[in-house]
Amino acid sequence: MKNPLRILSFVFALVLSLAPAPVRAEGKPNVLFIAVDDMNNDLGCYGHPMVKSPNIDRLAAMGTRFDRAYCQFPLCSPSRSSIMTGLRPDTTRVFDLQYHFRKGLPYVVTLPQMFTKAGYFAARVGKIYHYGNPGDIGTSGLDDPASWQEFVNPAGRDKTSLELDVMNYTPKRGLGSSMAFLSDKQGRDEEHTDGKVATEAIRLLNAHKDAPFFLAVGFYKPHCPWITPGKYFDMYSLDKITLPSIATDFQKNALEPALASTKPWPYFGVTPDQARECKLAYYAAISFVDAQIGRVLDELDRLKLRDNTIIVFWSDHGYHLGEHGLWMKQSCYEESARVPFIIAAPGQKAAGKVSARTVELLDMYPTLADLAGLTPPKNLEGVSVRPLLDDPAAPWTHAAFTQVQRGNFPGHSVRTERWRYTEWAFGEKGAELYDHESDPHELNNLANDPKHAATVAEMKALVKKMHPAPVEGGKADAKKKKSE
Repeated sequence: MKNPLRILSFVFALVLSLAPAPVRAEGKPNVLFIAVDDMNNDLGCYGHPMVKSPNIDRLAAMGTRFDRAYCQFPLCSPSRSSIMTGLRPDTTRVFDLQYHFRKGLPYVVTLPQMFTKAGYFAARVGKIYHYGNPGDIGTSGLDDPASWQEFVNPAGRDKTSLELDVMNYTPKRGLGSSMAFLSDKQGRDEEHTDGKVATEAIRLLNAHKDAPFFLAVGFYKPHCPWITPGKYFDMYSLDKITLPSIATDFQKNALEPALASTKPWPYFGVTPDQARECKLAYYAAISFVDAQIGRVLDELDRLKLRDNTIIVFWSDHGYHLGEHGLWMKQSCYEESARVPFIIAAPGQKAAGKVSARTVELLDMYPTLADLAGLTPPKNLEGVSVRPLLDDPAAPWTHAAFTQVQRGNFPGHSVRTERWRYTEWAFGEKGAELYDHESDPHELNNLANDPKHAATVAEMKALVKKMHPAPVEGGKADAKKKKSE
């Protein structure tokens, strides 16, 4: 064990193994922490007319659905590292899929560690941190062994036996970042990876139902490739799948660097008809993972645990399906930064309501500490959204911040209830301002309109307060971040 990170993780795990077994304390709530990968807000409970998501919808009816929730970085590891540490990417220094937050923060107390210290059993099934591939023996990659007393990395037939049969419209890209899909006519839910995630989660619920638990259940879908049992593809008709309309001059005022390498269609050589097939497959993957979430919720009810369990549902970031001519993630646009986010907590006063306040995934850590009556670390950078669970329209002054890294320079975006403002390279490469009251699809950049100079100044001040430009400039700072 020459790797210092693994040595540190081993020490943490040893300490946890020597801790006394947790005992159920009156009023100590469980936490069921449900994550999905690459899911945007195309869900029934968010008003989508086509997507079938009955189990996520019923969870929204049990709790509070946040209509304006945003990730801190629209890429897996930076987003998840931020959530689990309660710290922004500028603090964790995670901007890619290689760097581990413990390299710079070796003693940071993660969200599940806070619960473990309070006497909880903490376990992970599936993907919570970014950690290599399903089915890996032991933890690997960017997982954090110190966070868990037990972990399971399931792998089903979608990962082990079907890849050669996948329809891949972007063959030069790996399956993990391609427009690829397969309707598996023979496979059953329980044979697929996310079906196995649900099965293992159910096992852990039964094994630890009598003591307080923090159970993190990380589903892999709807991350590509979109391989699901065929019945979920059959839920949708290709004739009803459409692509967003894109004006021919949509790039004229937009500065998003992702647009520099693309045009509406063909995107990576993919035709509009092929893109519609991919969109159907993405929706099938949403319905498949929704069904697995339903299995876990059903078991929670069967065990009569719901009344004493805080349920959190989240996606690590959003996902483009042709908006702005883009596919996937890693932009500062709404479709990439916005996420589905639901909290259902025992005793909340506004169950089934919707909050339009701007919140961040970063807020999960302090919120769960608040709901469970625990004392969180003092360095957390989010805020508790507990007041919004009782009054979704409670006074709220917090904005949401999302950032990306584009080669040698960063992009920083701030979202309020009305506006989105984005700066590139601390303003050196321009800015974008969008008015969501009149332009919800962010097609008309108002940053250079004199009529909106006051709004630009206000939003610019928010970005500068959260992301002050370094002395050496954005480009030099980005190179420094990349090397750390």
